[in-house]
Amino acid sequence: MKISVHAKTRSKHPSVKRAEDGHFEIAVKEPPEDGKANRAITRALAKHFDIAPSRTRLVSGARTKRKVFELN
Repeated sequence: MKISVHAKTRSKHPSVKRAEDGHFEIAVKEPPEDGKANRAITRALAKHFDIAPSRTRLVSGARTKRKVFELN
């Protein structure tokens, strides 16, 4: 399953929310440096869907706020 994500980095309050149009808004505390935010988003998605982080894969958007993840 592929999902669209809007990333918010350096957030005071980490969260995972589903928007009305079907994409997810994920806020993480980590900065967008050296892939830290992408790893935090991967962990947040895994926790939200109750799957192992290794079952999530960033398909596109490694350097943008709009990302696409694939969940297995």
